[in-house]
Amino acid sequence: MGILNKEELRKQIREGKEVSLDGILDEFKGLLKEALQTATQEELTSHLGYDKNQESQNPNYRNGYSKKTLKSKYGEVDVEIPRDRDSSFEPKLVPKRERLLKGSEDLILSLYTKGMSVRDIQHHLDDLYGYELSEQTISNITSAIIEKAKEWQNRPLESIYPIIFMDATVLKIRVDRVVKNIAAYIMLGVTLEGKKEIIGIWIGENESSKYWLTLLNELKNRGVEDVLIFAIDGLNGFNQAIQAVYPQAEIQRCIVHQIRSSLRYVSWKDRKAVAKDLKTIYTANTEEDAQLALTEFNDIWGKKYPHISQSWSNNWNELSTFFKYPQAIKTLIYTTNPIESLNSNIKRKTKSKGSFPTIDSAFKLLYLATQEVQEKWKKSSMRNWSEIYPQLSIFFSEIMEKYTK
Repeated sequence: MGILNKEELRKQIREGKEVSLDGILDEFKGLLKEALQTATQEELTSHLGYDKNQESQNPNYRNGYSKKTLKSKYGEVDVEIPRDRDSSFEPKLVPKRERLLKGSEDLILSLYTKGMSVRDIQHHLDDLYGYELSEQTISNITSAIIEKAKEWQNRPLESIYPIIFMDATVLKIRVDRVVKNIAAYIMLGVTLEGKKEIIGIWIGENESSKYWLTLLNELKNRGVEDVLIFAIDGLNGFNQAIQAVYPQAEIQRCIVHQIRSSLRYVSWKDRKAVAKDLKTIYTANTEEDAQLALTEFNDIWGKKYPHISQSWSNNWNELSTFFKYPQAIKTLIYTTNPIESLNSNIKRKTKSKGSFPTIDSAFKLLYLATQEVQEKWKKSSMRNWSEIYPQLSIFFSEIMEKYTK
């Protein structure tokens, strides 16, 4: 088996013979060629119904080979694919007219998901694997994912998500020949089993109650009957839409976003002190203590930064929701961190792209990025879920009894 044989490889190294990675790769490509040819010969045997050199009444028979150069993630591999007399044989492992070996498409999609442009992928394949694919071929491979992404976006959902997080990330997308900053909204749900699930991705220019109402009605139509708690950023009009579609749901506005908003217009020399005094509000043990801390904050900073106290007072009903819950639930819902970490990951992947040529191209990359993360999430549940679930079952007993029978 050449130098890929473990014992032979050890022997060559002991004898001081040079063993190069290129040599190992060449040997591996030889094995790959042999395996592909053997497999397609077996496919043809199955198609014809008799072995080579065996007598048969079948008028169809073996008819030589077709030479083919396959492009793979290991480089180019020359193979001979068997043919039959009436050309009815359709190999599955190496389909007719296909020049790209299975697995290479996965490699291209993986590179695309990591933020590489079509041209960058083309150069990468040429430099690393020694074969060229046209930009159009690579673009076609990545474009084929859009239908799958749209099917995913419209798939049926769970009947209940105890907690849903919603946050936005801003992307640069070309619309009508002009590059604009457009928000992409990603919704993350937590299932009854405590698993994180990306519910959907929406890319749009406007935040309004009507927009959110359409989005939430879409969730209803996809099967979501109940949501216990929405943890959201300060999305304009979203709270009104939630109250209309899921009137029993609680709303928790993200404390971290509120702090960022509060500090936006604070002078640099005051920032540390203002942040410290704000902390006394959201780390209070009870809502009453938090309100008292807000009053004290206003006494200190109200004249210099009146907008801060005003904003906290205006949004208090949604900022203070988490105070009624035990610590495990508080920690989970007071911020949209579970989805912000996903958005940070997406930002890293999109940074190198500059801007997207279309909304579809942006949606495609977001879909691939979220699916990559979703695979990792399958292995674990939310932290402390075994403690959180029973508490939610008590706080929302009327809703939860439908799902605990």
